[in-house]
Amino acid sequence: MSLVLDPAAQDLLFREARTANTFTDEPVTEEQVQAIYDLVKYGPTAFNQSPLRITLVRSPEARERLVQHMAEGNQPKTAAAPLVAILSADNEFHEELPALFPHFPQAKDVFFSERPAREGAAALNAALQAAYFIIGVRAAGLAAGPMTGFDFEGVRKEFLDDDHTPLMIVNIGRPGPDAWFPRSPRLAYDDVVTTV
Repeated sequence: MSLVLDPAAQDLLFREARTANTFTDEPVTEEQVQAIYDLVKYGPTAFNQSPLRITLVRSPEARERLVQHMAEGNQPKTAAAPLVAILSADNEFHEELPALFPHFPQAKDVFFSERPAREGAAALNAALQAAYFIIGVRAAGLAAGPMTGFDFEGVRKEFLDDDHTPLMIVNIGRPGPDAWFPRSPRLAYDDVVTTV
């Protein structure tokens, strides 16, 4: 094997992992979410900017408000998932850079003084962190159901503010009955990798 990671862990994180569409009613605890975050926060981002923000939707009232903004096909599973997370990009992440990037605290002003530069960097790096988060959910033995089928502006107005851009909604929990759609094909190595 060319990979150091144990084959069972490879299966858990990638080969056997799937996007879940149904969940059991077993709760997802605060301790589980904290363990996930405490693992995935080490994933790399440019300048260690760490712009991902996570809003956990736990109360029934907040869940009802969120479901109204979901695409029709995503509403039932979002209503029923044990936990739902709104993943967003903090466009004011640069305020944390002096602490997060202490060997070059001037990066805050040198590279990110303009809002358009921050928004582009935040979108890219928070998307990286969102992917780490999904892998972290799998590492916790849970299933993730990430979705982009929702009213982005509605979710921003309902749950965030002008400084945060929603990226995706993730349903989290233990997979329920008929949780999986058939596995979709993937591109082969030779279709993706070019050597120059």
